[in-house]
Amino acid sequence: MHIQSIPMWSIGVGTGDNYAYLVVDDNSKKAMVVDPASPPEVIPVLERQVIKKGDKKEEGKVDLVGIINTHHHADHAGGNTTLLKTFPDRPVIGGKDCQAVSNTPKDGTTFQIGAITVKALYTPCHTQDSICWYMEDSTGRAVFTGDTLFVGGCGRFFEGTPEEMHTALNKTLAALPEDTKVFPGHEYTKQNVKFASSVLQSEPVKKLLEYAENNKETQGKFTIGDEKAHNVFMRLQDSEIQKATGKTDAVDVMSKLREMKNNFK
Repeated sequence: MHIQSIPMWSIGVGTGDNYAYLVVDDNSKKAMVVDPASPPEVIPVLERQVIKKGDKKEEGKVDLVGIINTHHHADHAGGNTTLLKTFPDRPVIGGKDCQAVSNTPKDGTTFQIGAITVKALYTPCHTQDSICWYMEDSTGRAVFTGDTLFVGGCGRFFEGTPEEMHTALNKTLAALPEDTKVFPGHEYTKQNVKFASSVLQSEPVKKLLEYAENNKETQGKFTIGDEKAHNVFMRLQDSEIQKATGKTDAVDVMSKLREMKNNFK
C-alpha cells in the first residue's frame, strides 16, 4: 500500500489546510483518491500518474478505480463532480449526503482496492454521514479519519453529541490495531497540541508539541497507539484531564473538553 498525500493549500478549500490522499495497491496499481475537494490542485497530480480509460498500461502509472469521501462537507466532497469530468465512470463511495455519491457501504462492510482491504467505520458526530476508512494489506495499516480524528485532536460536533464523539474515538477507532497510521482531513496539529498542553503536561504531549513545531506536515506520522497517548480527547479517564475539566464521567469530560477547545486562543 502506497499513500501519497496531496495538500490542498495553494488555492485552498475550506480553511486552506485540507489533505486529499491517493491510495495505491502496490501490485495491481489500482488506486482510489480520498477527499479530492480541490480539483485544480488534485487533477494535475492525478493526470501525471493515472492511466486514462482506453489507454494502454504504462510502467509506473496507476488505475484510478474510484473516489472515497469521509463526509459530505464541501471541503472534502465538493470536488467530486468536477473530478468525474476528467476521470469519468468511477464510483463515488461515501456517506449518503456526499456530492455525486454512488455507493454508501453499510457500517463494517469491506471492499478491495487490489490487495488492500477497505473497511467502512461509521463515526457520526462531526456530520451524521461521517465514515472513517480503515485500510489494511500485507505492508501495513492506515485509517483515513476526515474531520473525526485529527493528530492530537478531534472535529467539532456540528451534527452530533459528545457521546457520539466519545464512541467514535474511544470505542470505534480505539479498537483498531495500535500500529494503524492516522491520515486526517486537515493539518491542525499545531493548534491541537497547544490546547492539549493547556490541560495535560505529559511526555507524549510534549513530544508531539516538539514535532509539530518542527514539521509542517504530520499526516501518517502517528498511529492510533500514539493518539491514545497524546490526544486528550482519547484520554477521558486521565485524572489530570478530569481535574482540568472538573468532570469525571467520560461523556461529560468530552463535552467540556470540546467547549474548552472551541474557546481556546
